[in-house]
Amino acid sequence: MTKPIVWVHGDCLSPNNPALQKYPDAPAIWVWDEALIEEWQLSLKRLAFIYECLLELPVVIRRGDVAQEILAFAQEHNANLIVTANSPSPRFDDICNQMQPSITVEVLEVEPFFDYDGYIDLKRFSRYWKVAQNYV
Repeated sequence: MTKPIVWVHGDCLSPNNPALQKYPDAPAIWVWDEALIEEWQLSLKRLAFIYECLLELPVVIRRGDVAQEILAFAQEHNANLIVTANSPSPRFDDICNQMQPSITVEVLEVEPFFDYDGYIDLKRFSRYWKVAQNYV
């Protein structure tokens, strides 16, 4: 019997997250990635925006090492599957690779907001939107 948890990450902070849609009753987790926050020097304003998004989602919020926190959450819920939305981030792949020896990770595709094959600087939403607005 499959017993999933849902991992929500920063590349799909939406109630339409395919993992939340597929498993609406599964426990869900968000982990503040302290290493990423420090590396990217995320502003308090950005962190507040993310937190406001999280308040609209059925997630437990933790902080620390992302893979370790997700694995601990899965163990607490006797889960045998972690379900999440895909991400283009190399960090995402690293986290999945850390967890996969211990548990199955199912990665669901996200329907793109618009079709575009070029480079977009994703560090700021305004840079993303500058490109996206021409396609939507």
